[in-house]
Amino acid sequence: MWWFVPIAALFLGIFAGQHAGIQIPAEMVKYLSIAILAALDSVLGGVRSLLEKSFNSTIMLSGFFANALLAALLAYMGDRLGVDLYYAAVFVFGVRLFDNLSKIRHFLINFIRTRKQRHAADWDGAPTGKTSSVLKEDRS
Repeated sequence: MWWFVPIAALFLGIFAGQHAGIQIPAEMVKYLSIAILAALDSVLGGVRSLLEKSFNSTIMLSGFFANALLAALLAYMGDRLGVDLYYAAVFVFGVRLFDNLSKIRHFLINFIRTRKQRHAADWDGAPTGKTSSVLKEDRS
């Protein structure tokens, strides 16, 4: 039930960011793109761990800050050396995003499939040995 909260917060943040009218300097775009990817990675990783029932907020927050700091450090060192090292962070975050999204999708598909199978088993017409309370009242 709570897995939708981080996704809703993400969309709310995107909506607020689009309507805030803030201009970002061109030299900061690399750092912002890495920060956004780190945030998306943490949100999807958090949703995945919630679905797997292994969520730990300390791990999620520390992972977010550690990943964002390392990615920003790579981008800064790349700027100083004249090499686009931030592409390494973009690649890693991209792979992790697709991996987390794939695992979330698999979990949801399996959840829906088992729910449908349980629902079909409940309504297949097989006698369950139970008599409804309405039938019991009518017999008296």
